Amino acid sequence: MTTLTETERAETLQPLLDAGWRVLDDRDAIQKEFKFRNFIAAFSWMTSVAIWAEKLNHHPEWANVYGRVDVTLSTHDADGLTALDITLAQKMETLY
Repeated sequence: MTTLTETERAETLQPLLDAGWRVLDDRDAIQKEFKFRNFIAAFSWMTSVAIWAEKLNHHPEWANVYGRVDVTLSTHDADGLTALDITLAQKMETLY
């Protein structure tokens, strides 16, 4: 797995940035805070995402506090953003 090229970044990141994702300054990763009405809604979403993460064999860094889920995506094996991160972020948005 290789990191995204500049062309791939330009094509794939902008829709995610428009949806509230941000590129981290200190590492090649994207991050977003998802807000839900309560813990059950947040945890249900996390469960749905977990099923897709398993199918993709690509797992997020995330933390949940009540109705908030903080997500960071980066491919550790490639030491940066890859197509897997974009695919998982897009799936998260669809499920959100």
